[in-house]
Parts: sequence; structure tokens; C-alpha cells
Amino acid sequence: MCLISEDEHLRKMTKRMQEKFKKYWGEPEKMKKIIFIAFVLDPRNKFEYVSLALEELFGEEKGKIINVEVYAYMNSLFEEYLKKYSTGSCPQPPSSSTSSNNASNTSSGSVITASLIRTKLHLKKQKEDNGSGGAKSELDKYISEEQEPFSEEFDILSWWKIHAPRFPILSELARDVLAIPISSVASECAFSTGGRILDSFRSSLTPKCVQALVCVQD
Repeated sequence: MCLISEDEHLRKMTKRMQEKFKKYWGEPEKMKKIIFIAFVLDPRNKFEYVSLALEELFGEEKGKIINVEVYAYMNSLFEEYLKKYSTGSCPQPPSSSTSSNNASNTSSGSVITASLIRTKLHLKKQKEDNGSGGAKSELDKYISEEQEPFSEEFDILSWWKIHAPRFPILSELARDVLAIPISSVASECAFSTGGRILDSFRSSLTPKCVQALVCVQD
């Protein structure tokens, strides 16, 4: 509607917005797959929601193709985190020298031993539940489980914190992906040696808005 508006200024602004949108979102091939991964890591959505959303946005045929690409990207990303955190991530028992030095502190030693036993039992049970795949099937286990009921008060970060013992590798991945800022500065602005261009939109701002933008260096 804005593109056919009688207001020339509004048409130009809408056209620039449309061009910027098409640059990053016009074609699904240009879209960053990490955006879909964030949806998959939401226990209320997982792949069921992403699959339906992709087919609705881009059609059934193209949606299925993108869904396969997202699934492959998710697996490759999980493999990277598996290599990074699978070795040396589990707590190790104290060495003999350390044990002899701390022999007098029996109470703390008992706590550590009990903690190690619980950890080993948990890992053993996890391997039995997952089969021979071990940590590799951690992603499959998460995807196959029932989705969480939808709620606007749902705290996704708290959910991953609580379920980190069940999904140690996947929780690290979720922490990094979900911490990505929703907005960023364009590379041409971040690395440009020129000054900011004061367009008609910025020049029409009220003094109060200008003062706020100056304070935040935007």
C-alpha cells in the first residue's frame, strides 16, 4: 500500500525498506540458517514448528528443501560442539597425590566422591537410554521428545539451565545461539571511514529524539 501512496516521501522510504528486506530475506537461500536454529532450540517449537512455518512461507516444495538444509546445518553445528565439549568436559576424580594431601578433609572428600558417583550413574543411564550412540544421539533425543506447552511466560533460558544435565552439549549450543543479539550494525557502517549521512528522516526528528540518539551514539 505504501508503494502506491500519493506521498512521494513515503514511497521512497518504503522502497528503500523493501530493498533492504530483499537483500537479507528476499530469497530463502540468502537467509542465515542460524535464525531457524534458534526456533528449533525453543522447546515449544522444535522442528515441527519450523517445518510448518517454512512450508507456509515458501510453499511445500521449497519449504521441504529448506527444512532438510536446516536439519543438516543443525547436525553439523551439533557435531562441532560435540568435538569441543565431549572431551575433558566431565569431572575427573582427584589424583593420588591430591587425595593424600587432602586425606584429613574427609567430609569434603565424601561430598566430591558422592558427586562423582552421581555423575557417573547419570552418564551411564543416559547411554543406556540413548543406546550405543551415546552423546551423539543427544540431539535426536531432544527432537523426539514432546514439545513444551506454549506460554508467553515461558523462560527458554531457564529451561535450558534446568535441563543442562540431560543435554550437556546441546545446552552449550543453545546458550551461544540464544545469546546472539537481535540487532547489529551493518558492516558498511562499522568499517566506514566516512561520517554518517543525515537523511531527511533523521533531520525531521524532534530535539528530544536527537538528544537521545546522540547519547547512545546512534
